[in-house]
Amino acid sequence: MSKIICIGSTSKDIFFPTGEGELFDTPEDITSQKKVAFEVGAKYQIEDRFEAVGGVAANCAQGLARLGLDVATYSCVGNDQTGQWVIEELRKENVSTHLIEQKSGAQTDLSSILVFTQNGERTIFFNRDANELLKVEAEKFDGAEWIFVSALNGKWQENMKTIVRSAQEKNLKFAFNPGQKNMKDDIAVVLEAVKQADVLLVNKDEAIELVMKIQEQATSDELQDEAFLVRTLYAHGAKTIGMTDGIRGAWGYAGNDILYVDVLKQEAVDATGAGDAFGSGFLSAWTRGLGLERALRWGIVNGSNVVRFYGAREGLLRATEIEAFAGKVNVIIA
Repeated sequence: MSKIICIGSTSKDIFFPTGEGELFDTPEDITSQKKVAFEVGAKYQIEDRFEAVGGVAANCAQGLARLGLDVATYSCVGNDQTGQWVIEELRKENVSTHLIEQKSGAQTDLSSILVFTQNGERTIFFNRDANELLKVEAEKFDGAEWIFVSALNGKWQENMKTIVRSAQEKNLKFAFNPGQKNMKDDIAVVLEAVKQADVLLVNKDEAIELVMKIQEQATSDELQDEAFLVRTLYAHGAKTIGMTDGIRGAWGYAGNDILYVDVLKQEAVDATGAGDAFGSGFLSAWTRGLGLERALRWGIVNGSNVVRFYGAREGLLRATEIEAFAGKVNVIIA
């Protein structure tokens, strides 16, 4: 059995780089502060395209495997050519696929991703089919040490409760990256999982949405304050928090000092998978017992490198590479 089991979505991702969209800020919308617009009825030519395995569970598993950990993906694909391609691509990265179910009559999930060449940011259009059929079975966790969970689909509330209960009963460590759809569907179930998380990985927008429900009287200024966000999540029960905010860097908190790390300045072509790469770097260091500062360094280095490439896999680093870059980033007390 693999040391870490990554549960959630797998898909095929197709990337379309474009500079056509008009990007603009909407600071008045606290949970969606940047938007993009295209002309209705227009047609835009895409000069190139790229394909890669996607989905948070797959992305995190590939990152952990590159960093030398024994990891499996627990997910569903269709019994189709795309599903077989996903499995073969994961095996190339030394990710165990024995927990991936191929569902007859279902299509493997597919994402089309617009990547804005102006800044490397993206908007994702996705279709879920096979992942809607995932049913988590507690006996499949036997022998594992960690469970990583994100972006559950289908009867996800039932699956989440099985995961949380199994982690408690089997004394497994639980890492959690809340899926945005899950937060919109049933925030109460998500918040209960946050309480049990040994490691909580979020971006700032996700942290704001969670804290708005935990502290309903929080002011706008408080919701923009990174220290307030991570302390609130910690007080809610999460034991260790890693929080990112794009090019602004990342914060870490485990009950003592709040630590901050800036990004490594890279020429970004695609932000897809940067958060997942941060998560796999952070979690890899944390599971090795290297501490919060090293976890932040590994996370930010991995995330900063992935944005140099299209897709969530190409820029993932190995342990020797990540250590070589880790000393170049500055971690300070926030």
